[in-house]
Amino acid sequence: MITDTHAHVFWDDLLPDLDNVLERARAAGVSRIVVVGTDVASSRKAFEVCAGRAGLHPTAGVHPHDSKDLDAEAKQEIERMCRLPECVAVGETGLDHFKSFSPRTDQIAGFAWHAELARALDKPLVVHSREAHVDTLDVLRAVPNVRGVMHCWTMGLAELPHYLDLGFHISFSGVVTYPKNAHIQAAARAVPADRIVFETDCPFLAPQKHRGKWPNEPALVRETLEFVAALRGEDPVELAASSTRNASELFGLERA
Repeated sequence: MITDTHAHVFWDDLLPDLDNVLERARAAGVSRIVVVGTDVASSRKAFEVCAGRAGLHPTAGVHPHDSKDLDAEAKQEIERMCRLPECVAVGETGLDHFKSFSPRTDQIAGFAWHAELARALDKPLVVHSREAHVDTLDVLRAVPNVRGVMHCWTMGLAELPHYLDLGFHISFSGVVTYPKNAHIQAAARAVPADRIVFETDCPFLAPQKHRGKWPNEPALVRETLEFVAALRGEDPVELAASSTRNASELFGLERA
């Protein structure tokens, strides 16, 4: 059994064919999918998609790209959704200094607000960090005892201990399979067995064999997991089981 810990299956590229997407996921051994919101509208969609579908679990948050729009009304609605019992995490939130679609000050303020909310609700924080390692650590260290996951790990081995010391889980997407990403692969070898989880970030970031094809989908998380198992010299079935246990602990899910 495999858990896709970060998917956006409400995107127009996947939603019209969602029943078949989910059927292919189940056939690949993907038993659970965490459906991650990135703004108010998509967070609502995440809840709609998950309602009545076993194994699908929603989150609510505002991506750093949209943090400039995180006004009082948006905060109220995100907090309302995060407080719902079916919501398994706060986010996607974080920092993106690569594209900087929102000002850094807005990103940092929005990230800190999400982190405080996650701590208050005792729910995990889903963190996006791109070219923003130092600022990401500053925000997380300012909110002691917040827990969560570094989604779509794209940093290397040197940065890894800082997030492990904070108690965070580390999630690998299809980017770990790309030949030029040796630094990510080194991190994947080093993550402790009780902290590693996997994701697609679909419809983005398909694994190498499907790179350039659109859209990515949850079934393909299996290929990422198998690639990392080979890197670590582990049985992929055992890695699937242990990473799914990790996801259960992280998101408060029943054991699959």
